[in-house]
Amino acid sequence: MNVNMSLARAVADAVLYEGYLLYPYRASSQKNQSRWQFGILGPPGAMETGTGEDAGMFADCLLGPGSDGGLTLHLRFLQLQSRTAEKADDAGIFRPVEELTIGSARWLSWDEAVEQETVLGPFPLVHLLNGDEPLVLPVDIPAGEDVEQLNDDAGRAAGRLVRRRRALHGEVTLSATAADGGLVRLRVSVANTAGPAAEPPDRQDAIARSFIGAHILLDLKGADFLSLLDPPDRARAAAASCTQHRCWPVLAGPEGQTDVLLLSPIILYDHPAVAPESSVALFDSTEIDEILTLRVLTLTDEEKAEARATDPRAAAIIDQCEAMSPEELQQLHGILRNPHAVEFPEPPGGITGAEGDPAAWWTPESEALVQPHLDAVLINGVPVARGSRVRVNPSRRADAQDLFFAGQTGRVTSVHFDVDGSTHVGLVLEQDPAADLHEGYGRSFYYAPEELEPLDDGRGNPQ
Repeated sequence: MNVNMSLARAVADAVLYEGYLLYPYRASSQKNQSRWQFGILGPPGAMETGTGEDAGMFADCLLGPGSDGGLTLHLRFLQLQSRTAEKADDAGIFRPVEELTIGSARWLSWDEAVEQETVLGPFPLVHLLNGDEPLVLPVDIPAGEDVEQLNDDAGRAAGRLVRRRRALHGEVTLSATAADGGLVRLRVSVANTAGPAAEPPDRQDAIARSFIGAHILLDLKGADFLSLLDPPDRARAAAASCTQHRCWPVLAGPEGQTDVLLLSPIILYDHPAVAPESSVALFDSTEIDEILTLRVLTLTDEEKAEARATDPRAAAIIDQCEAMSPEELQQLHGILRNPHAVEFPEPPGGITGAEGDPAAWWTPESEALVQPHLDAVLINGVPVARGSRVRVNPSRRADAQDLFFAGQTGRVTSVHFDVDGSTHVGLVLEQDPAADLHEGYGRSFYYAPEELEPLDDGRGNPQ
């Protein structure tokens, strides 16, 4: 496996288990009563009956010129595994129970999951381009049943765990067409093609026949993927013509690499990475690792015991958090990392501090020189300050909320310079009926100067 794919797979693993089990990692917790997470492909008809989710997902992606390469597709997902705890009675007959205790060990009846990965290809790009019909590839995951016998201290069979998996059936469809500028538009579709259920479907039946956490890694040889978040000028029209449904393509692997693409059911930016400070898979990347780890450590012994009995992955979280050294806990506190690695600019007012310490120039006197309501920043040669009108053009690093405001106009409320050398322009949106109210309370949206287009000449005269 190449290095780029290894780094992309680390992010894909986080996507695969995002929301799998939430703090406090116990089956009795209300938030863990209704599962599962992102990227669920339900059986056909489940969405229409309200018992499951949409059966399909697809995304268009752009490839650079060159048709001599090959494409390999990795479809990754979880398959539900129903774990039933069974207790042996005096006659040696096993009967299902909600909870099984043998000595100091404890198990709950619970739905686990098994990782699955189907590798398809490699497929020559020239064949995809010249094919009259899309390439349809079946995906079949067999049903299964495993029995784990549990003995007491005397070696007698006191219980067992029965794990059952339903068969999964789906298909992947690939099609390629020529796009403007000698580019190639590739569409990747995944669909759950499970047949009708033996009985009227319910939620449990639907999820048992679903692809859970489904996502795709595309590995390309002999050509390059192009970013849809920040396409080069020559590809902007082609990128705008691409569409997606329930997944989003982002460049994966290290910065600068263009041979791996992740089709993710979670909104990500290009070249996402798992922070090296994040050492435990907590299944909740919307939270802060340090907070979750400390909360795990505050659980009572009984709560920890229930979490361990709920799921082996929950048990691993408890064990890893308890085994952390003081140094490892301190590492979770975070780190200041400059993603752009630029020279630190000259501090405001010419004030300098200790050599090698960019934050040391701060003093109460220097703070008095900072006036966000009066400061200005040059954008395309135009001084932009409080009162200036601008149009919003969010960059590829913008979050989802910022992207919603693309193309809207705003009125600048402040300009801020931070100690990392970045500039932040605060504004309110003119289309927002509550703009004046937000400005009065000091609530603004913040954008980098390169995300804004001046609409006046700095003196209030329209451009």
